[in-house]
Amino acid sequence: MQNDLGSRHVILSGCSGGGKSTLLLELGRRGYATVAEPGRRIVTQEMRGKGRALPWIDLEAFARRAIDMAVADREGMQGAKGWVFFDRGIVDAAVALEHAAGVPVSDTLSGVEPFCRRVFLTPPWPEIFTTDGERQHEMEDAIAEYHRLIDAYDRLGYDPIILPKIDVERRATFVLDRLSSGRAHAELLPAVR
Repeated sequence: MQNDLGSRHVILSGCSGGGKSTLLLELGRRGYATVAEPGRRIVTQEMRGKGRALPWIDLEAFARRAIDMAVADREGMQGAKGWVFFDRGIVDAAVALEHAAGVPVSDTLSGVEPFCRRVFLTPPWPEIFTTDGERQHEMEDAIAEYHRLIDAYDRLGYDPIILPKIDVERRATFVLDRLSSGRAHAELLPAVR
């Protein structure tokens, strides 16, 4: 099912620790199909098996695994009806690979069907950012990644929408409203970049 925004596959991206996974859970609670972040799943698998494809050990290997997983995730959702929300995915993994190994994002995404033109990005939110066993980088690293992502989405022709720093229920409503309207409502967006 196509619309004026292109694909019904929607990316949630942005700053690590900014609330993407929490937002994904809320959208799932509302009945939408969701796909968990490939990176977190890879870290869990690698740590169980003492693997080395971890972003703090071998970012290139990690990014390549995330690309493969994201492609499989997308293929698995081809028949889904309605909006499907992806916590990160192939574009974010391609940005990580470009950062780690210099492989241009456009090369990695060659032949990949575009996602919904509106991409929702969580801004840096130090008040909720935490590290844990699966997220071992610091806030400065998360902010640098955030800026790489915004730049990449702009270069790829997406319409990045920065999510406001509000509770998850209102964030989910914000996302759904922006998808159901024909406008990005840029005047309502915070100027965080």
